[in-house]
Amino acid sequence: MSLTDRLRKTIEDLDPINNWARATGDLAASVDFSHDPEFLEKLLPLMKLWGKYFDAEVRGWERLPESGPMLLVGNHSGGALTPDTAALIAGWYENRGKDEPLLGLGMDAAFAVPGLGTIMQKLGLVPASHSNAGRALDAGRALFVYPGGSWDVFRPWSERNKIAFNDRRGFIKLALRHGVPVVPIVGHGGHETLRVLTRGDRLAKLFRMERLRIDVYPIVLQAPWGIGPAFPGLPMPAKINVEILEPLDWSHHGPEAANDAAVLDACYEEITTRMQQQLTAMAEANPTPLRTRLRALIGRN
Repeated sequence: MSLTDRLRKTIEDLDPINNWARATGDLAASVDFSHDPEFLEKLLPLMKLWGKYFDAEVRGWERLPESGPMLLVGNHSGGALTPDTAALIAGWYENRGKDEPLLGLGMDAAFAVPGLGTIMQKLGLVPASHSNAGRALDAGRALFVYPGGSWDVFRPWSERNKIAFNDRRGFIKLALRHGVPVVPIVGHGGHETLRVLTRGDRLAKLFRMERLRIDVYPIVLQAPWGIGPAFPGLPMPAKINVEILEPLDWSHHGPEAANDAAVLDACYEEITTRMQQQLTAMAEANPTPLRTRLRALIGRN
């Protein structure tokens, strides 16, 4: 091996993104669904306590199908901590019981974070892929997905009240191929727990974040770090509301419609319009979630 090759290999070995990507690939290949009711029994009280910090409310449980496979589709907020997700998971098991798992697709890179990957697996999460999603629905499970992924969860502050799926239609193909009901879920307030200054998509290209299947390198303002990359920090106690909407039935299109661009466009327009209307209504009802929560904490209405 030449000196140049050895130097290049050394640089690659020292590159944390490269090492993270390798670990992510190894874990993604081995992770399986492993919903752990005993673990949930211990964790749920902490998740409920976490929800009380935000006075989190999840409404519309009566709208969910009684049983069978279903695809829950949500907007994603709150940066690295996504407190609205915790509220949804805690509410699911409180309303549906611990023997009916809510499975989910998580960001691949998160599974390579020591400790976090284990927790995610015990909650019933697996790395995001069409294969994993299909297995969950074929097994008759409820599956929740965030189509916007990192693009949505790190949308800038100016876009906090926008649905940002970035034209991703993979979840629609999934629903059509499996003929399952699609349940839109809209969260509001989570994006006021921090300030996302920029998605950092140019920085993402510079640092080649695509190696982690991530298209952003967000810069945020949050306690206690100030301005910097989106490491987990101390979230502001904004009031969080989550609304479960009426299910959508696209099964009449048939599985072959997953390859029909016109059907995909129509379904995408239907669900994003409905979710945007709900998010806009929630933002109008409570335009300042952080102030609302702070006033409640100090006893002022």
